[in-house]
Amino acid sequence: MTISRSVLIGIRRFSADAAPLEACGLLFGDGVGITGFRATGNVAEQPETRFEIEPGALFAALRAERAGGPRVVGYWHSHPSGDATPSATDAAMAAPDGKLWLVVGGETVTAWRAGERGLHGRFEAVALEIA
Repeated sequence: MTISRSVLIGIRRFSADAAPLEACGLLFGDGVGITGFRATGNVAEQPETRFEIEPGALFAALRAERAGGPRVVGYWHSHPSGDATPSATDAAMAAPDGKLWLVVGGETVTAWRAGERGLHGRFEAVALEIA
């Protein structure tokens, strides 16, 4: 999976700016690469240790996709603790829908595909290549 260098820089910046809270947002692309992102509000009750993408932003992106806009290929969030591995809580939240999950821990960014096996029974690692 490729990711645009500018997308990577932007996600890292939003994540650093949000610390000690978790940052989160949407990923856009074509299934082969991640070409765009959007930071959204984190509306979780405990944003220090959890994330929940602001529903209005998610619904607006999905409506735009249906109208011919950018395809939502996944989600991103940060772990201010510095661990870029999905947590058991992330796995419990993730639908096995094949969407990508990017996790930011400091400068490290990892990618995962949500399915029915793998880490925590939910995530399979995806190699990222900077484009």
